[in-house]
Amino acid sequence: MVGIGPDPAVTLLITIGDNSERLGREAPFAALCGVSPVERSSGSRQYRRLYRGGDRQVNAALHRIVQTRLRVDPRTQEYYERRSKEGKTRREIVRSLKRYAAREVFHLVRPVQSQPPS
Repeated sequence: MVGIGPDPAVTLLITIGDNSERLGREAPFAALCGVSPVERSSGSRQYRRLYRGGDRQVNAALHRIVQTRLRVDPRTQEYYERRSKEGKTRREIVRSLKRYAAREVFHLVRPVQSQPPS
């Protein structure tokens, strides 16, 4: 995967642990990583911010993944340009990209569900 080097990969695998079945969906994994969005509002402006809980080391690893992708991945650069034209701030775009990165990592390491015999 683009941007996932050895250090972020190890940090993510340590967080998932040996019992990856405990994370049945990607939403609990995102909360564990600290990248699930939290609704916020100030006056008439409503927006989302990152959840400040969760494992801060994993959040930092996802941040490094996103920063690397912003430098080298054309898909991520196109996404950034499109969202900035929509009026989103850099912080909001990086928050979304962290959530996408957490989703990709979860689907890479989740256990394969075996089919019951017919």
